[in-house]
Amino acid sequence: MQRISRELGLNLNLQEMKACKQHFSKLGRNPTDVEMQSIAQTWSEHCFHKTFKGEVEVGGKRFRLFKDFIEKATKELNPPWCFSVFEDNAGLIDFEGDYLLAAKVETHNHPSAVEPFGGAATGVGGVIRDILGVWGKPIACIDVLGFGPLDYSGPLPPGIKHPRYIFRGVVAGIGHYGNNMGIPTVAGAIWFDESYVGNPVVYCGCVGLVPKDKYVRQAKPGDLLVLAGGRTGLDGIHGVTFASAELTEESEELRSAVQIPDPIEEEKLRRAILEIRDQGLASAITDLGGGGLSCAVGETARRFGCGARVRLNRVPLKYPKMLPWQIWISESQERMLLCIPQQNSRRVMEVFSREGVEAVVIGELERGGLLRVQWKGEEIAKLDLNFLFSPPAVKRRGAPRRRRLEEPSFPEPDDLDRILLKLLSSPNVCSREVVVRTYDHEVQGNTVLKPLHGKWAGPSDAAVLKPLEHSKRGVVISCGFNPRYGKIDPYWMAALCIEEALRNNVAVGGRRVALLDNFTWGNPEKPDQLWNLFRCCEGCYRFAKDFGAPFISGKDSLYNESPLGPVTPTLLITGVGVMDDVSQAVSLELKREGDPVYLLGMTYQELGGSEYYALRGELGRSVPKVRIKEAKKILELVQEAIRRGYVLACHDLSEGGLGVAAAEMVMSGDLGMELELQSVPTDLIRREDFILFSESASRFLLEVRKEEEKEFRELVEGEGARVGEVISEPALRIYGLEEEAYELEAEELRRAWRRGL
Repeated sequence: MQRISRELGLNLNLQEMKACKQHFSKLGRNPTDVEMQSIAQTWSEHCFHKTFKGEVEVGGKRFRLFKDFIEKATKELNPPWCFSVFEDNAGLIDFEGDYLLAAKVETHNHPSAVEPFGGAATGVGGVIRDILGVWGKPIACIDVLGFGPLDYSGPLPPGIKHPRYIFRGVVAGIGHYGNNMGIPTVAGAIWFDESYVGNPVVYCGCVGLVPKDKYVRQAKPGDLLVLAGGRTGLDGIHGVTFASAELTEESEELRSAVQIPDPIEEEKLRRAILEIRDQGLASAITDLGGGGLSCAVGETARRFGCGARVRLNRVPLKYPKMLPWQIWISESQERMLLCIPQQNSRRVMEVFSREGVEAVVIGELERGGLLRVQWKGEEIAKLDLNFLFSPPAVKRRGAPRRRRLEEPSFPEPDDLDRILLKLLSSPNVCSREVVVRTYDHEVQGNTVLKPLHGKWAGPSDAAVLKPLEHSKRGVVISCGFNPRYGKIDPYWMAALCIEEALRNNVAVGGRRVALLDNFTWGNPEKPDQLWNLFRCCEGCYRFAKDFGAPFISGKDSLYNESPLGPVTPTLLITGVGVMDDVSQAVSLELKREGDPVYLLGMTYQELGGSEYYALRGELGRSVPKVRIKEAKKILELVQEAIRRGYVLACHDLSEGGLGVAAAEMVMSGDLGMELELQSVPTDLIRREDFILFSESASRFLLEVRKEEEKEFRELVEGEGARVGEVISEPALRIYGLEEEAYELEAEELRRAWRRGL
């Protein structure tokens, strides 16, 4: 049975193969190839999320990662503005009046490792279809990427491509798809780490706008199944089973598992879908992603308590000699499945025809719980949907691997100005302008706060969009992402990623933030990897709950391992917030000479996982902690100060700490800043380098209107201090603990920041 699983590309384990044997033995027959392929797609880790839904034993106790941590946080919070979570192609929250916001972030790691351009491009295409799959109009894309070092000179096993090649291909693929569809790419991040050499990380996200009364989910028996969009081909065969296994030297042979992107076809499909939505012609919709028709039809029938009958020979093909099982599971792109009441079928076909989109009726929903597939009149699959969606429960055990992390010991350097320049040039801090400029972030004309901001294009904390012509309400998109913290403790990585996503959102004026969680991990069958995943989920529950920020959607990508080893535990938290008036959005560049500069939040000697330690080749163990009571108060104070109009510029402190944050505020405009380290609120830190480069959480650097300083001080009393002033000279002037001063001109800071990539 294991040989059969391997030779057919099913990637089913022995327990699952035995379950199939038992099921078909009861039926008194052997399965067909179409049936086995259907089961393999539906039961794949990528589609069914077996690890997150299964039973995890840790320390003698049993947990379910999704139910007991991610979903539990949202259920216990139960905010009234969450419209639909964890049950559709994207999460939906209230926005303005009769409009909803839809949000989804997907991973496309394995395909991008094998074919960077196509893998990344189809990742973007797929997540855009997730928004269309909830009747949404896509308004913005997000990309968060992880690569090996661009100057990597270590071993490259057969089948592993150099990080520079993958970097160029992924960036080109993302820009190709979003730009050609006219959807702005407005937010994201890039991280470099040696663990990503064998397996890059590619997160693709999309946010959309949905009229609440157009969100239709009411399919019933008798409704037609309409397949619309691109033709079905041999690309994307076994995509989800390929994505649910470790990369090996043979993975290069699976290039056919990577789909072929065609954004022009998807743009036509987008227009047609939105017209069908506006005319109210359909009863349900879903995209064809992982598993192709096999999953889309099965999941649709299951959702509405129906069965389904499909006539597979009606599917339009790229290649005439495709086998039925290939047609059934192909993941060719730019395809959607719609449920259409029979009386509306002619009008639906007219809409697709006007847009030049090929659409055919391939079957219908039926009463009962059977999925039937026919080929030229012959039944080639007959599956009980209860069996199809009840794979054997996964039971796994997690246990920590003992390791010793040490805090480095070294004398305080006396060239902090030179070190700051090196930090600005380091790969995980330096400018991403060379990447950002390949994406169109202005198209659709709704981008208020852009990924690069100020006269000299500094790095915005979050993006702000104004998607409705009749309303000033804005959408605020941010992310929290720092895989280096996960090397020390995934629990605190989760805390810091959630807090950073909220901090970035609040820094520009956002509030009422919903979260999306995306995990990229190694093999969960290894106890230490599962332990790390468990710890991360624990952190997600505690801090989402404590911050009052619900999860609305998410995705896990496991088995991210190659001959070079596993990826470092990686969590992306995306924040989608709102602001009542986009004219109140706050950017980071300094605005007026003479305004005071305040630092809110306490600085602790927490440099474990910091850029400063990394610059010295160290990791450390003093990972920053999120002190929830203090953190919530700081976030609330910044929100209130911005609401009252006290704040002219704001920047959160993250990678590189206070030094990098101050430098980025200075180099984004034509003014400068004086910074006094002795005024920084600290936990008795007596080293200037630690004060300057600590990455303690929950801190903001703000330019406050000088005429409002008294009111601001009263508002934030006890939670921060005045640490400097805006000056006319375009320079960063830092006064140390002993009055020694360092001065760096803004142009010098910009040169260092821009030469990194």
